[in-house]
Amino acid sequence: MKFGIVVFPGSNCDRDVAYVTQDLLNCPTRMVWHEETDISDLDVVVLPGGFSYGDYLRCGAIAQFSPIMSHVIAHAKQGKFVLGICNGFQVLTETGLLPGALVRNRDLHFICDRVPLKIERTDIPWTSAYATGEMITLPVAHGEGRYYAHTDTLKALEDGNQIVFRYANSSGEIDETSNPNGSVNNIAGICDRTGKILGMMPHPERASDPLLGSVDGIKLFHGLLAFMNQQRLQPV
Repeated sequence: MKFGIVVFPGSNCDRDVAYVTQDLLNCPTRMVWHEETDISDLDVVVLPGGFSYGDYLRCGAIAQFSPIMSHVIAHAKQGKFVLGICNGFQVLTETGLLPGALVRNRDLHFICDRVPLKIERTDIPWTSAYATGEMITLPVAHGEGRYYAHTDTLKALEDGNQIVFRYANSSGEIDETSNPNGSVNNIAGICDRTGKILGMMPHPERASDPLLGSVDGIKLFHGLLAFMNQQRLQPV
């Protein structure tokens, strides 16, 4: 399985993801400059965290018009995998690959911390290595990470079981005190209806190496790898 990590001007977590996919998981990985137009060789596209185009206008607003993004959309429509982390999640909502929007944090402060998350579903490849209801801790670093969606969109997400991660306390309770940024329904990550496009504000790549004190994030990649390996073993 080959990963491609999109590099926008202002991306700053691209090398972190590459370290996970290439050095820890030993998967072929290439950095994809935002002006490239051929990603046909890739199985998984990752839109990393950072400040694409300086986050001018609105986070992800300019990146959606980058030459690479029409090809990322085509990649997704082919049923391939896409992961958007932090700024990457913002770009996915701007392009319409995921619903809703990421807006200014509730208290208008930049948040840099480690937060508990509850795994809401494990029947998609991305989270198949976790247990439903499992509590993990991942780093967050954002100023515009408050997930917002209109009532109808929110209902569709809930009814369609598209909420993958929620902010919760260490006991798994989901309430306002465990919500770091004011996201509606404590939403920290969502997927599309196929489960192949995932957007999340927390950074799994920053919790994937024992040297960093946590490996809660690497199971996200392990689940995807296990799914892809299983698919290859199935008879045609």
